[in-house]
Amino acid sequence: MRLGIATYSFWHFRGEPYPIERVMEHACEWGAAGVEILHRQMTSEEPAYLRRLKRTALALGLDLYALAIHQDFVQPDPSERQRHIEHTRYCLQLAHELGIPCVRINSGRWKTIASFDELMRRGGVEPPLEGYTESDAFGWVIGAIEACLPDAERYGILLALENHWGLTATAEGTLRIVTAINSEWLRVCLDTGNLLRHEKGQVHWEPDYDGMAALAPYAALVHAKTYFGGGEWYTLDIDYARVAAILRQANYCGYVSLEFEGKEAPETGVPKSLALLRAIWEQ
Repeated sequence: MRLGIATYSFWHFRGEPYPIERVMEHACEWGAAGVEILHRQMTSEEPAYLRRLKRTALALGLDLYALAIHQDFVQPDPSERQRHIEHTRYCLQLAHELGIPCVRINSGRWKTIASFDELMRRGGVEPPLEGYTESDAFGWVIGAIEACLPDAERYGILLALENHWGLTATAEGTLRIVTAINSEWLRVCLDTGNLLRHEKGQVHWEPDYDGMAALAPYAALVHAKTYFGGGEWYTLDIDYARVAAILRQANYCGYVSLEFEGKEAPETGVPKSLALLRAIWEQ
């Protein structure tokens, strides 16, 4: 397993985006092996900017191993779903131009809870739109991802579906999509901080280790969340020694991508997080 830094660790969608080149410099300084780029954090998509990112990564000896994008396939309107399919296909091309072999995707969500802060307070669970069911939404998501797979294969880029609220708030929901599609170009992005334990319709604010064990054999990427200074939305006490054992049991050898989600300044919170994860993995 290799330890990398998600650029999201330095920018939580507030204020001006933290420069990706600066994140790369930090990653080199702190001994990370690579960087996961958050698409929304890119300040340009012009060829010169892409070339600069690639050149910086090479000069610093870093991998650019994943591009995390945002799209939403939970759309009753077929034309709106198609818009998100086209966005995903565009991002696959963008990843190809950056030399990135993996694109993180989401299923999307109903947005019946308008506020993301409120959604977090409810553990990422929201009711369907009136007149529709979750089965409808799973069908939309499966069909949309299938429409993107030819481009993924053509570019040689893996799609990694994250357990990221909504339909994929649980391991069961995430695997329902991945196993239905059953493609070598679709795997899982296992996010340790987004997987809460669900029991009898109730959300418990603790990590779902059984869910992690279910997702680990399908994982192409792992997000390791830390919360120094208290979490932006919540704080979990994640037993990373247990997570490491789960990943080893599944023979996972890929990137563990740090997503620092604490309120502490990332200039101190991120290296502390890397030291924490490195110590556990070296054991």
